[in-house]
Amino acid sequence: MLAWALRFGLFGLGNPGSGLPLLILSMIVYGMAFDFFNISGSLYVEQTTDSKIRASAQGLFMLVTNGFGAIIGSYTAGFIVNHYVTQAETQNWPMAWFIFAGYAAVIGILFAIFFKDPKKVQFLA
Repeated sequence: MLAWALRFGLFGLGNPGSGLPLLILSMIVYGMAFDFFNISGSLYVEQTTDSKIRASAQGLFMLVTNGFGAIIGSYTAGFIVNHYVTQAETQNWPMAWFIFAGYAAVIGILFAIFFKDPKKVQFLA
């Protein structure tokens, strides 16, 4: 999850001129972050759900992340871009990307603090 913060931070620092390597690196990070998020989430659902509801659980995971999550994220990102980029006197794309990076970092930290895998908690007890 913190890879998303890195990706957005690289977008904020990069530019089509001298910052092109940062933009390219952000694209590499994106591929890994997207794949790891979707694959690890699907594997977690696969390993923690009963076989009778596994297909439904996988469908719910995809609906929440790539359906509702994508819709809410798109509207929120649109609001931020409209506020910081199109409404500003100067084009302030870096600020928008740094807001996205900060949000991703906070979510990653909260996830690390609050997510408890029942199998690991049971193992540690």
